[in-house]
Amino acid sequence: MAVALSGGVDSAAAAILLQEEGHEVFGVTMRVTETWVAEAAAVAAALGIEHYVFDLRAEFKAAVIEPFVAAYLSGRTPNPCVTCNPRVKFGLLLRRAVELGAAFFATGHYARVWRDGGTGRYLLARGLDRKKDQSYFLYALNQEQLRYLLFPLGTKTKEEARAFVRARGLRVAARESQEICFLPEDDYRAFLRQVAGEPRVGPIVDLQGNVIGRHRGLPYYTVGQRRGLGVAAGYPLYVLALDPARNALIVGPEEFLYRDECLVGDVNLILFAALTESLPVTVKVRRGAREKPAVIEPAGENRVRVRFAAPERAITPGQAAVFYREDLVVGGGTILA
Repeated sequence: MAVALSGGVDSAAAAILLQEEGHEVFGVTMRVTETWVAEAAAVAAALGIEHYVFDLRAEFKAAVIEPFVAAYLSGRTPNPCVTCNPRVKFGLLLRRAVELGAAFFATGHYARVWRDGGTGRYLLARGLDRKKDQSYFLYALNQEQLRYLLFPLGTKTKEEARAFVRARGLRVAARESQEICFLPEDDYRAFLRQVAGEPRVGPIVDLQGNVIGRHRGLPYYTVGQRRGLGVAAGYPLYVLALDPARNALIVGPEEFLYRDECLVGDVNLILFAALTESLPVTVKVRRGAREKPAVIEPAGENRVRVRFAAPERAITPGQAAVFYREDLVVGGGTILA
């Protein structure tokens, strides 16, 4: 059984739990940063398990980093973990683990997966620790990937996971996970400057089309942002939209941030194979957002229209919209508009 080791507390806890259940475990790590490899190797050595490292830097750059940069430069706000999971971590790395003989592939995610006896489909559900639930990041996994997966922490809390690791005397027990693995100190603006240069400055425009200021570059802003605009209007201004065609930042009062619906593309469904009619769900439109009641309906190939029961604030193109029915992940996709 393979465990994806990142050198963090959660993947170490997953490996420990599987060992204690009597499974024969080995570790696999994708080389994205050198810190990952060194820390993961230390965990594997402490647990006395074999450890394999796969250099996936080129694939990671093409599949994750380049789309991340392109999204920001085109006025969208991406979530790179959502992209990495199906294409790299549970794509390329999972495939390497299976080639090594793994019957199952485990990670330290706080989520649950099982096979439904009635439909034969593999289902994805939230982790029982709602504060740490990571099902939002996993909606894009397909049935072939889900059938290999084990999430040993799906029924555990973060505190329990840390206790398992601390009991083994591993130094990673105190380590906190980095939000985005390839961003030094989680500073995406510095990263964008490094790989794409300084973005173009441009106009800040109000809802009447008046130019009221200058922005520092569209990648530095996201829908709903208030701070850092550098303009005043006698009332609070928020970023309402980014217009890359004009290189303009559209701002206005907070009331204009609320919308009744959005269009979602690149949809992946887990609960069933296809959406053929309107379905009541709850929807999360960004990682830290609360789920809101909505109805999803077909809107073309791999697209759905989300109609919210009440207006939703700051729906952001490029972010993931994930659909739930109670604890089960129905599916999700990328917000287009």
